[in-house]
Amino acid sequence: MFDCPDDLPGFASHRLRKHGALAALALSGLVLSSIQVSTAQAQDRRQNAPGAFDFYVLSLSWSPSFCAEAEERGNGGRSQQCSGRPYSFVVHGLWPQYESGYPEYCEQPAPRLPRNIMTSMLDLMPAPGLIYNEWDKHGTCSGMPAKAYFETVRKARAVIKIPSEFLELSEPKTVTPAAVEEAFIKANPNLTNSAIAVTCNRTRLSEVRICLTKELQFRSCDEIDRQACRRDDVTMPPLRGG
Repeated sequence: MFDCPDDLPGFASHRLRKHGALAALALSGLVLSSIQVSTAQAQDRRQNAPGAFDFYVLSLSWSPSFCAEAEERGNGGRSQQCSGRPYSFVVHGLWPQYESGYPEYCEQPAPRLPRNIMTSMLDLMPAPGLIYNEWDKHGTCSGMPAKAYFETVRKARAVIKIPSEFLELSEPKTVTPAAVEEAFIKANPNLTNSAIAVTCNRTRLSEVRICLTKELQFRSCDEIDRQACRRDDVTMPPLRGG
């Protein structure tokens, strides 16, 4: 039984102050949350603005690795890329990037990609589904119409010389990621190790990613470099039958 009547006013006052402070704290939390949501929404709108990016990544996929992985998943026969032609490095995509992060699907629905543009790219990107997907996901963020974007993809690919030792690989090759980077640097004047990264999928070499300015000059890209393969060595499956 509580029997301290002289303390009741002070106790009540303390409770009121406590409740008031909690209410103020809750209100400030709501305001902060509202500001954070508004800021995030503003950032999302900025990130989805076509043409509002900092640089490109040209991603070159080692086709034999892609096809080996597709076969392991049971769908290797579905891709034109894996039909038996001796593809080496093929263009996966030309991706607009931020210094941190990247935009994607900047126009929904994406403007229709004309079939004649798609077929014109099959020598560099040997799968129709890949070309359509790259336009929807990355091309729409370039700020260019489809024809100009894929012309830029072709120009970016022309900037890069593939090292000769990778063009006719007839047997599996074990390499270090650093050795692959060094081969590309040797074959491409002005390319530095801060502008290139090798990626891997389990034990296989997956891609070589090269950072380019909007004018298609080599440039450094710390975030892409941080995503590089950390294995001591990787396997490059040989080119498929000719």
